[in-house]
Amino acid sequence: MKVSLVSWTSVVVLLVATVVFAHHSAAGIDRTKSVTLTGTIKQFAWTNPHSWMEVDVPDGKGGTLTWKVEMTSPAYLVRAGWKSTTLKPGDEVKVVVRPLRNGEPGGLFVSVTLSDGRTFGERAAIPAAAR
Repeated sequence: MKVSLVSWTSVVVLLVATVVFAHHSAAGIDRTKSVTLTGTIKQFAWTNPHSWMEVDVPDGKGGTLTWKVEMTSPAYLVRAGWKSTTLKPGDEVKVVVRPLRNGEPGGLFVSVTLSDGRTFGERAAIPAAAR
């Protein structure tokens, strides 16, 4: 039985479309707002396709909320001056995030300021001369 070129092409297109569809959307993120969290790094993962961190933030009631913050890939973070050791559990930080729309403690990373005053974003800064 011969399989036509059109049949094979259709199979390949369906497989690629399935993979693309599997990647999640950022529709759950409120990109019109930013929240600044002051807390302690609980965990930092230098992973593909997205790095991420968990930040323990005091909740004002004597407890803590753990915010889950999604970041970009290590490839972009390296270009912005990051190392896999930039954040460690126990580090005191200020993290700016775009919060989740549903109000849960999580969001999309914007920047982090370490206790020594250094600030890191997720993309390398564009030099003023290039703008």
